[in-house]
Amino acid sequence: MPVEKVDTLIIGGGQAGLAMSEHLGKRGLSHLIVEKGQIASSWRGRWDSLVANGPAWHDRFPGMTFPGVDPDGFAPRKNIVDYFVSYAQQISAPIRCDTEVKTLHRKPDGSGFVAETSTGTIEATNVVAATGAFQRPVIPAIVPDDAGFNQIHSFSYRNPDQLPEGGVLVIGAGSSGAQIADELMRSGRRVFLSVGPHDRPPRRYRGRDFVWWLGVLGMWDAKPSNTSADHVTIAVSGAHGGHTVDFRELASRGMTLVGRAQSFANGEMAFEPDLARNIALGDANYLAMLDAADAYVAREGLDLPEEPEARIIAPDPECVTDPLLRLNLARAGITSIVWATGYALDFTRWLKVDAFDPSGAPVHERGVAKVPGLYFLGLAGLSRRASPFIWGVWHDADYLADHIAGRKAVAA
Repeated sequence: MPVEKVDTLIIGGGQAGLAMSEHLGKRGLSHLIVEKGQIASSWRGRWDSLVANGPAWHDRFPGMTFPGVDPDGFAPRKNIVDYFVSYAQQISAPIRCDTEVKTLHRKPDGSGFVAETSTGTIEATNVVAATGAFQRPVIPAIVPDDAGFNQIHSFSYRNPDQLPEGGVLVIGAGSSGAQIADELMRSGRRVFLSVGPHDRPPRRYRGRDFVWWLGVLGMWDAKPSNTSADHVTIAVSGAHGGHTVDFRELASRGMTLVGRAQSFANGEMAFEPDLARNIALGDANYLAMLDAADAYVAREGLDLPEEPEARIIAPDPECVTDPLLRLNLARAGITSIVWATGYALDFTRWLKVDAFDPSGAPVHERGVAKVPGLYFLGLAGLSRRASPFIWGVWHDADYLADHIAGRKAVAA
């Protein structure tokens, strides 16, 4: 087959790839998107009841609202997929689905890149890796595969009926873990939830969603840092109309909270004695957000109703004051473990370019790699806190499109 030549190759047909396509198209810059599956494949692959964690007025691109979804509501997974398919049509995105990039390397003369794909070879002057942050699901090597339990990552979870009968241990209490654990308990399962360090913002406060508060308080624009606090998970939910994640409330309905999973041996899981501390740190994050919001209201003289009841925190349940440190899973009736333990980057498996640090993380400045013509988009902390979110990636793509236009102008 003949080699195909393009100016800019965008790898990934999700929110990052489409945002990049829109901004390149506005500048009259030719490009091609390749997607190994279908448009918005990452959203397609999540659990059945998933909804956006931000309201529809916020979690969108500027050029299109969510049809059929209340602006203050939370779009279901199918609506999100349909949104991106419609958006691709609206901007006439040049996308080629079912085309996986097997390897990508620089041309010997440094003038561009060569991508070997499942449908042929593509040469490109610029490449934007827009594969997002959810690349390789991570399951810690704690419980052996042959231990006798059904083990899946949250990436593979779809609904309660997918799991064999019996109780479930959910490890990881960020947004995915907390929502999956809640759904499993509502289905009648006995659920244990392993809670690690987390941020726990209020869903709404004084009549405004927390994403609004992040905006006016400048938190969306917070620059990334190299501190461990930058990687603390966030527990927030748009499920059931949107609500503040409250681990004490989950416990009051029958869920057993435990600390971080430590080790497994002889059928027993050992947990860190950190549950009370993790819950307390989540509370501190929650209260700090209320304090910052109150200070902003006072400073700006806003007429927003006070909400003193938001500061009422229930007493710790028994599972927090007298935590389980060891648990025999079989005796507790647990047959499944859901690992809501996040994702790792997977670039170096296919992107054969000297653009990564020893850990495999891309070396870049606001998405511009040290290798001329190579860009990254959609990653957490790419330029600021908002970077991996729908509207945040749209603004990052605008910046990268300017950079690509500048390269083309210099070459001309």
